[in-house]
Amino acid sequence: MLSFDPTHTGPLDGLRIIDLSRLVCGNMLTLQLADFGAEVIKIENPAKGDPLRLWQDDGVPCHWKVYARNKKSLSLNLREPEAIDILLRLAETAHALVEGFRPGRLEEMGLAPETLLARNPGLVITRISGFGQTGPYRDRPGFGSVVEALSGFAARNGFGDRPPVLPPLALADMVAGLYGASATMVALREVEVKGGRGQVIDLSLLEPILSVLGPEALSYKVTGQPKPRLGSGSNTSSPRNVYTTRDGKFVALSASIQSMAERVFRVIGRSDMIDDPRFRTNPDRVRHREEVDEIVGAWIAERDQEEVLRVFGEAEITLSAVYDVTDTVTDPHVIEREVLVDLPDTDLGTAPMHNIIPRLSDTPGTFRLPAPELGEHTDALLAAIGIGPADLADLRQRGVI
Repeated sequence: MLSFDPTHTGPLDGLRIIDLSRLVCGNMLTLQLADFGAEVIKIENPAKGDPLRLWQDDGVPCHWKVYARNKKSLSLNLREPEAIDILLRLAETAHALVEGFRPGRLEEMGLAPETLLARNPGLVITRISGFGQTGPYRDRPGFGSVVEALSGFAARNGFGDRPPVLPPLALADMVAGLYGASATMVALREVEVKGGRGQVIDLSLLEPILSVLGPEALSYKVTGQPKPRLGSGSNTSSPRNVYTTRDGKFVALSASIQSMAERVFRVIGRSDMIDDPRFRTNPDRVRHREEVDEIVGAWIAERDQEEVLRVFGEAEITLSAVYDVTDTVTDPHVIEREVLVDLPDTDLGTAPMHNIIPRLSDTPGTFRLPAPELGEHTDALLAAIGIGPADLADLRQRGVI
């Protein structure tokens, strides 16, 4: 059970991460570390804060509340030389720094990796950008939607007779954030265990989202053709699709191994399909995917969702109802496993959000801090590096913090 414990020390306790990023990718990256005990210090503009605070639902910054949990907020106006000096002093105390400025901006600010590593030779610097720190697209604006299009992801998403579809969420950013968390820990291990130096991690949004497409480039080399958009169908297995039940609901079916497909054909009363040359093997079924979908879909369309779920469930076939969030939050498995948890929130009392992932048996993550108010931890963090009350008041009056 995930509990609220401000005193908990997780497996990453003792790691200090400075987060200069904005929006989703960097926040996703540092969330993985914060949930397991790292001290993540979010550096935010004193006047505006992280733009993620402005992604709101009915005035509530839901994204911020989720992605900024377990973090601290320090307000610094990095356009001011004094703020840069403060940041350099903080960097001397940190193990890693994450930034998401356009390539070259860190250098312009006086925070080039060489400068940071001179002050702290063990510092791991993760640089997030749309297309990477090198290459002809280096200076292009790189929001996730752009790389989802350029990577080929959008062209594979949606139905063949309609335009390509972008995901309705920050998918490229989230995937890159997960890659970035892993890479940061790999680099930190090199420093801690092997006595290596700090280093720079060049993390683009493009490469991670392209990687989750799997062997797309290899398939193109083999076949000479890009794979078509198939809606909820699959280029690699059949039957696999979303089907409509008699009562207007939906079920998702994936029979990606031979024995599962055979069970489907038996359940719908079409055992003859098992030996039919058109449907005998998975490659056969993929070639005749539309015929398979028509047969399976017709059987499902004659029955209500509840019956389809029961019959397929009894046959141990991988089929599920298609949920929206109203179904997910009330699902008994989600509730018992605490896939979603209600965590303390200063505005709402409690806020439901995803649990800490993954689950470790001996050193689990813990919820320690709700998403911070802008600059909430500024005074305490700066006092720890020797900036006294009078100086803090002066810096605040001049808009440095």
